[in-house]
Amino acid sequence: MTHQIIPVTQLSEDESWALLAGQPVGRLATSVAGRPDIYPVNYVLDDHTVVFKTERGSKLLELTINDRVAFEVDDWREGLGGWSVVCRGQAEKIEDPDERERAEELPLHPWVPTPKTVYVRIVVDDISGRSFRFNAEEAAPGIELGD
Repeated sequence: MTHQIIPVTQLSEDESWALLAGQPVGRLATSVAGRPDIYPVNYVLDDHTVVFKTERGSKLLELTINDRVAFEVDDWREGLGGWSVVCRGQAEKIEDPDERERAEELPLHPWVPTPKTVYVRIVVDDISGRSFRFNAEEAAPGIELGD
């Protein structure tokens, strides 16, 4: 029996959320002073939303002006394959005292030992993911690719 090799496979919404949940670092894509920019951030998922901490500055200022963002995570293994998950949605500062208290209980620890006092939540409108097969003989470990 011959199997057709599918180099790019669309992932289901559930598969995309599972991969998003398994990574500690993602990339926030937004606009800064009218120019696209990307920021690496560590994050956690909270009930199908993305939560991260930041401090006052250009990133936060732009999120208050243009709250539509994209967030991406990926992984790959050289010679085998990889995957990418992109979600799009609305970024909002967490200001409600009850929501802030909930955010403070999340396992979210900034990498850099500088104060990060502002919690931001991305309310996801849509999520999509793709897996890639680089080597037709093998798939990346832990990723189910199409037959």
